[in-house]
Amino acid sequence: QVQLVESGGASVQAGGSLRLSCAASGYTSIMAWFRQAPGKEREGVAGIDSAGSTTYTESVKGRFTISRDNAYTLSLQMDSLKPEDTAMYYCAADPRDVPSWLWLMPNCCNYWGQGTQVTVSS
Repeated sequence: QVQLVESGGASVQAGGSLRLSCAASGYTSIMAWFRQAPGKEREGVAGIDSAGSTTYTESVKGRFTISRDNAYTLSLQMDSLKPEDTAMYYCAADPRDVPSWLWLMPNCCNYWGQGTQVTVSS
């Protein structure tokens, strides 16, 4: 059983930056960030595997950067934030070698964090 703990969520004005972090209590192969706004489905934002390969949803390309230090830590640098980025952000992870096409799918991963709120005001 892997526990995931997110941190770094805050309220920020449009155009600002935030850095989210996720700490895992056990080994993970893939790690990913998802977000969910009220009334919306959970959306995959960015994913990264153990080799450092990354994928992003189109709406955040060029603004967000996912990175990891090792199998246990994950970060999401968010720049040029927009009001539409407002959501609860969740860390997800799995020790399996999950195929890349699954990285941003809601069923990608066995382990999920509790979420951290990001609010972007105009």
